[in-house]
This record gives sequence, structure tokens and C-alpha cells, in this order.
Amino acid sequence: MMELKMPLARRGFLTTALGGAVCAALPARAATEATATPPNVISQPPRQWGAAAGPAYFPDPDVIALDPSFSNLTYFAAPIRRIYDKGDWTEGPAWSSEGRYLVFSDVVQSKALRYIWETGEVTEFRPDSYAANGNCFDFQGRLITCEDFFRRLVRFEHDGSVTVLADKFEGKGLNSPNDVVPHPDGSIWFTDPGYGTNISEGHADEPGGPTNPDGKIRWKIGRELIGEIGGVRRQQDHVFRLAPDGTLKAVLMEKDVTCPNGLAFSPDYKKLYIASTPAGPGQKKGGDQAIHVFDVQGDSLTNGRVFADMRFHGAQMNPDGFRADVFGNLWCGVTGPLGLCGVFVFSPQGVLLGRIRLPQGCSNLTFAGPKRDHIVMCAGSALYMLQVGVQGAASS
Repeated sequence: MMELKMPLARRGFLTTALGGAVCAALPARAATEATATPPNVISQPPRQWGAAAGPAYFPDPDVIALDPSFSNLTYFAAPIRRIYDKGDWTEGPAWSSEGRYLVFSDVVQSKALRYIWETGEVTEFRPDSYAANGNCFDFQGRLITCEDFFRRLVRFEHDGSVTVLADKFEGKGLNSPNDVVPHPDGSIWFTDPGYGTNISEGHADEPGGPTNPDGKIRWKIGRELIGEIGGVRRQQDHVFRLAPDGTLKAVLMEKDVTCPNGLAFSPDYKKLYIASTPAGPGQKKGGDQAIHVFDVQGDSLTNGRVFADMRFHGAQMNPDGFRADVFGNLWCGVTGPLGLCGVFVFSPQGVLLGRIRLPQGCSNLTFAGPKRDHIVMCAGSALYMLQVGVQGAASS
């Protein structure tokens, strides 16, 4: 797909026009230097981040328009900034409008972390998160968290207590709830692939389970609570709806979407987008690495179809977490080859409008800030932030 140049705003047009006039009067060498390309993710040397980043360039060279309409969704004078770089595998960003902070997970370090808006400081939110992955705030402002280690979904109440929302389905333990979104009707929807059924991100199965078939993995060592709570044997993949009364219903089975991962509602809650990702632990066949979309009919999903096949420049990209903006565009974290990975932005019709190039694949993202007009992107060990020209639609 050809990458179109972003149309210039009035301020950008004047800058370009004046710059051209000056360059015409300069010697050839000076004119060449005046139009040098700023460093970016794939330049040599590559773009630097943090204290070594140097001056910002506008528009940011790694915010790339593929369709002219993308300029309406971005802000030309905003650079991509790295705001944290001490993680192992960052995930699950969720914005608290009341607290003006961002909660996110480091799955491998098993920590819940908090980015404070006013100071830019990152602090420990919970020193042991039990390998938490996805997070969201419900419509009452309560934090809901997917715990890979205990293979369960929990809610933190306003009084500080913890409620286990789901840890079993049909009498069997869950796999590892991965991503979660609230619905205005009070229900909670979440995916349950098996990515936490391994040593790094949770714990392996008991001997004989799909992720420990020969029993060689000493699955109980490392934490005293393994096996006491939560699943101990990998099950089929599911997408679940948890009703306000606590009823847990599988709205999708593994045959419908294999390895379901990120999920997000459209702004009107009439559609649910779900990412299908590669094979997880103990699984021979993975997903198709496409984004699927379903119509929401009460407590059920219908009319499933592929929203985006995630093929780009000859590469099969892998979608992960995503969020919709107020106009229904889908901002999707993707992994893949350097230079292609980062964030893809799709129109409601599935047209790729633009992308944000990052030095690492993006596992998840959310809209943050008092106006909800900043994208915070989890990418490997780091968090990146970009002010955009649109607001997020979801509650967190």
C-alpha cells in the first residue's frame, strides 16, 4: 500500500513555503542540509528516546498518514514521547478519569504500575499483581483486572476489598483472562486464551495438562499459592460475557475465534472487535492473526466476519489490544517487522488510515489524559505517548 503524504495545515504550509524561499537563496550544500530528513525509527542512526531524544520535529516522522483523512485524527505539533522504559512486558493500560492516572501491567515482573498525569511519575500500584494482564475501569469507576497467575477476573471495590468475578466455567478453571471491557448494561466481556499458562506470564498446568504434558515442569514452585486458586489445566479458548448477576456465558468458542486476545466495543456498543493471535502454550494451531468483528445482540454475538486481515507490505502483522475513538475508528496495537510495527488506525469500514511507527511491537493501548486525547501505547519494556486530534470512546 502506498503511503500518502499528510496534507499540511495552514501553519505547516507557511513554514514549508518560507523554508523553500530561504533555501532558494542558499548554496546547494546549505539547501541540502536545510531539508535533511529527521531521525526516525528506521533511520541510520535511529531515532533516540528519553534524555537522548534531542529536539522534536513536527509533524512527527513516525506518525504516517496513508489516507488524507488521518490528518483530522492527529495533532501536527505533537511528538511521540517515551514516558517509561523499565519494564519487561507492559500490558493492559487503563485510564482513571477520577484519579487522573493510568494503571498498566508488567506481566513478567508481576507488578501493577501507575503513571501519574500531573508529574509523569511511575509508581508501584501493587507490588505483586499476580501476573496481571488486561485492565479496565467499569462504569462505576472500579478497576477490573485479568490475573494470569490465578487465572481469574477480579474487581477492586471502592472500599479496597477484592471481588473474584470469574475463575471457573462449567466447573473447570479458566485459562488466563487476557483483556477486558465493560458494557453500559453492567456486563463485563473478556477473552480467555492460554498465554498465561506458562512459566513466564503465570504458571504452567499441573502434570498431564496441555502446557505440561510430561510433567517435567515444576509448576508449583515460585509462589506458595499455585494450585490453591484458579485453573490448573488449560481449556479451550473462549470469549466470555459476565452478566451483572454473575452468570458467565461463553459468547464465542475456540472454533469461532482461536486465540482471542484484544477486544473493544464500537462507540455505540453495537459491534465487538476481537483480535485473533498466534498459538499459545499447549496449542498446536493458532489464530489467523486477523481482527474479527461481530454484531452485539443483547448477550450474544452474531454475523462474525473479518474486519482486517492485517497483511501489510507483504508481512503478516499480529494485532493485539485496541480501542475505538469517538468516531468509531479503531486504534490497534500491532507487532511485526521493525519499521512496520506500532499502531494501525482503521476507519469503521476497515480502511487503514494511518499508523504510528514504534521501535517495538505494541501489545496494547488506551486513550488517556483529562481530555482523553492522548494515546498511551505499551510496547515491550516501554510506554509511549502521543497527543492526537480525537478522543477515546471507551470508559477506560
